[in-house]
Amino acid sequence: MPSTDAPPARRARRLLAVVIAAVLTSVATACASLPESSAPQAIGTIEQNAPGTSVEAPEPGREPDLLLRDFFKASTDPANRHLAARQFLTTETSRTWDDETSATIVDKVDVLPETRSSDTATYTIRANKVGNLQPGGLYEAEEGSFETRMALQRVDGEWRIKDLPPGVVMDRAQFLGSYQRESLYFVDPSGSTVVPDPRWISASQDEVTTQLIGLLIDGPKDALAPAVRNELSDVSVRGPITKADGRTTSVGVGVGGVRIDFQGLGGLDEAARARFAAQVVWTLAGADISGPYVLLAEGNPLDERYPNGWTTADVASMDPLASASAAIGLHALRDGSLVRVAETGMTPVPGFFGTSGRLQSASLSVDGALVAGVVDSGKPAPEPPSTLMVGSYSDGQAEAALDGGTVTRPTWAPDNSSLWAVVNGNTVVRVVRESGSGKLSVVSVDAGAVTSIGSTISELRLSRDGVRAAMIVDGKVYLATVVRASNGGYSLTNPRPVAVGLGSPAVALDWSDGETIVVARSATDIPVVQVALDGSRMDALPSRNLTAPVTAVDASPTTEFVADARAVFQLNNNDPASDRYWREVPGLTGIKAIPILPG
Repeated sequence: MPSTDAPPARRARRLLAVVIAAVLTSVATACASLPESSAPQAIGTIEQNAPGTSVEAPEPGREPDLLLRDFFKASTDPANRHLAARQFLTTETSRTWDDETSATIVDKVDVLPETRSSDTATYTIRANKVGNLQPGGLYEAEEGSFETRMALQRVDGEWRIKDLPPGVVMDRAQFLGSYQRESLYFVDPSGSTVVPDPRWISASQDEVTTQLIGLLIDGPKDALAPAVRNELSDVSVRGPITKADGRTTSVGVGVGGVRIDFQGLGGLDEAARARFAAQVVWTLAGADISGPYVLLAEGNPLDERYPNGWTTADVASMDPLASASAAIGLHALRDGSLVRVAETGMTPVPGFFGTSGRLQSASLSVDGALVAGVVDSGKPAPEPPSTLMVGSYSDGQAEAALDGGTVTRPTWAPDNSSLWAVVNGNTVVRVVRESGSGKLSVVSVDAGAVTSIGSTISELRLSRDGVRAAMIVDGKVYLATVVRASNGGYSLTNPRPVAVGLGSPAVALDWSDGETIVVARSATDIPVVQVALDGSRMDALPSRNLTAPVTAVDASPTTEFVADARAVFQLNNNDPASDRYWREVPGLTGIKAIPILPG
């Protein structure tokens, strides 16, 4: 029987994240390991166990400044309307405190005394704001200063908070220890894969499944909704979620199998039910909730082919971590030409791309059948100095798609027939190649939402599912949603910063997987960082063996590749943390080149 555990790459990545979080408190002065987002919200149609009411009381005799720090720590427990934190308030303040107004994540908290008498005290709280939590477990990265004032008084000999602003304030380190980030999965527009939507939840192990299914039913966040679909949008759950054998004992991480009975599926056909199952299975598997996943529709199997439950193998065709990189292999740009890299050395690819000598950047389609490259046009001024060429990998025939003053590294859409690039820093285009004739057409992308926040887009990379675009705009990292209109046109919507506090300008980036972006920055101390999709974390990747500057990066779910001042290096995500460092790529040892993976 196929394994029902979470994918090995995902498990390795999570272990690495734990190790990094334990070792690093910041990447640099302004490049910090950030928190992530949001209190759970009501599930509605799903039965839940009543949350416990036994929480740790304030420590007797605590000084007021230390009591305030304890209060921030207790605020990371959202159960029973933050009951743990309310114990630190006076009775009247507890009654009136509105904990739902906002949830702010801060770093480097200072508790500064203002006034103090025998029975009253006032403190100013100052910190760096790094994020906020939105309903539904959504995290939004923020940057700026945070300041508020809190007053305390003695009640029966113990200090308690009598005056504080509405909303919750949490120290990020304590937040990271109390909340966990899990991804919901929704269906991409083509129906061929699932797309992550990270959420932060605070729940006991036996509540995780219930919360995730409830959030799936609630649907994707607003920024993502126009680009995906949700097969669970009109359903509800009948009765409690149980173990696969029907027992009603705890269902949580590491427990063998889950049984969920849905209602309201209506007339979903076989393909829609498979997509439905993929959403549920990959969401639960990604949270380390093991299968089999017994999915029922009003008491009957969701699909008669799987009466004993689904496994990740049954929905492998929609695996969010799938990558063509291993099959196609590593390529590189060497002396202006494209080469295939093997342990024994380099082999030029056929035709134009392997012999050009003028390539400035290049990209392979996801299936490896096509190549796009930006070449030095060789034209005298005032003619455009850069030309985007597109053609076949197998025979190397290529033709010009467009000219420009600058053209960014091309990035291929998952359809294997279209690519995106940015011309002259502010014009985003799609180049579509007809499968039969090979004819090229250039179509503008509505990028007004992006160009309104900055003047120059120096890098644009589509996620492997094609639903998001990671960009460098004026040296800062942004993420936008790719939305296709009914008339077939595309737009980049809702651009938002995801590497707040990067500290140095970003020079290159790529998607490691659907939830992680690898960024090369101009700093010499820590040149490469890993950024979470929702901007909730930014962690340093090892710098051992690298020589600044790092000028290029390409990545897959298992491996990151970078070009530094000396050669091309790789970092294996499956290596033990103690043995994880950059190694020169066999076949490119001591050679300056730019690594290239499909996409």
